[in-house]
Amino acid sequence: MVVFCRNSRGKSCRGPDGIDWNTIKTPPKVPTSPLPPTDIKDKYWNQCQHQSWYFAPWHRGYLMALEMQIRAIVTELNGPDDWALPYWNYFGGEKENKIPPAFTQRFLEKDTPNPLFVTERHGPDNDGNIYIKLFKDGKPRVTQKCELKTVYTGDQNCFGGPETEFSHYGKIFPEESLETNPHNFVHNDVGGVVTGNEGLMSDPNAAALDPIFYLHHCNIDRMWAAWNAKGNSNPSETKWLGGPKEIGEREFVMPLPDGKEWTYTPNDVTNLDALDYSYDNLKTEKVAVDITSERLEKLGIPILDHAKLTESTMDNNEKPTELVAANQGSFEIKNAVTKTTVNFSDKGLKKVSTSFLKASAEEIPDRIYLVLENVKGNINANTLEVSVNNQHIGFISLFGLRNASLDDSHGGGNGLSFSLDITNIIDELHLENDLENLKSLDVAITPDNEILSDTKITVGRISVYREKQ
Repeated sequence: MVVFCRNSRGKSCRGPDGIDWNTIKTPPKVPTSPLPPTDIKDKYWNQCQHQSWYFAPWHRGYLMALEMQIRAIVTELNGPDDWALPYWNYFGGEKENKIPPAFTQRFLEKDTPNPLFVTERHGPDNDGNIYIKLFKDGKPRVTQKCELKTVYTGDQNCFGGPETEFSHYGKIFPEESLETNPHNFVHNDVGGVVTGNEGLMSDPNAAALDPIFYLHHCNIDRMWAAWNAKGNSNPSETKWLGGPKEIGEREFVMPLPDGKEWTYTPNDVTNLDALDYSYDNLKTEKVAVDITSERLEKLGIPILDHAKLTESTMDNNEKPTELVAANQGSFEIKNAVTKTTVNFSDKGLKKVSTSFLKASAEEIPDRIYLVLENVKGNINANTLEVSVNNQHIGFISLFGLRNASLDDSHGGGNGLSFSLDITNIIDELHLENDLENLKSLDVAITPDNEILSDTKITVGRISVYREKQ
């Protein structure tokens, strides 16, 4: 990485045109001169897939192409011809959540500037201490729970994200998908923000200018490989295997050394053995407990011997969802705590209650999700903590928010939407005999970072959906 960064940026961290690549501010306007021809920009630019079931395969192809570019430089300089990108496993144990030391040293030998060091990294506490904040106040914050999912695709409770077309930003971030957590959180934890200036990693347009980006994404790719190694399956639909080109949209294409190019599909990058591509360690989150059985036991529902209960019983698999509650409309997130009330419709609440009355091991009660819809703003580097009825339900990373909020963005300025599972809270209300009398839920949202006077974050609506099991 040092060799590549030094040779791609010039022999110091300042490029030959005088641009200091280490101190680019955000929102980024990366100085590129001269601009490539239009046909090159149309072919290679703006491909990055987010909020999409294409997220994992597109980034794998991107990393593979980059690795080939770096290896060509390394071998040209008499380095090893089997050079490979490293990964940063921030879940690896004691102190592994701290950024690798090679990225923190300003200088190498003889006062040579270290091209792996950039000043625009602020960390999760915005004090220059770069680490991944796995917990906050004892509550899990950055996790690898995506590894416990058994279904790749879905709007809820899945590993790989929602089915989309070619997508910079799609329709929803399912809770605990690979992209939602850990990917988004790690970006913002490394980048951070100081007096409104976001670090490079906090902005999708600038993140790849920080060399740690590639170690992060290699770990995300490793987690996909680990998920597959457990026996989980990728999508089998033609429109995933063949990529967006199958539905008449752009294809995935990367530049290779010597002026060549590589057009690829998700199906081209799923078999690591065929790619001569491997990881030394595929250990991730332990095997999931049978949460379906745990839920039935908690609710006092007998589990019949012949009932086949698996984690996929509660994973999204094209199960119907229905809106049952919503707040009164859009609102702005303020410093400290912002509160709103989500009101149930009588019809919606009755359906949820009925699902408990009919409950059995073969007809599991509804699963319930809280959805923050059309969240918009002009900053990425913030995390929201969400609670319902004074109970913590999760954290939300706003990585990518600014781009998704622009009117000319791929998503048409609709912002980002986030899903949080609140099934446990509804189960507890049922056990306390309060569900039938429930009229509303109290939702509170607390930002991690101060929201400055020129910063704005709004939520279009908070809604509750039931998912029939």
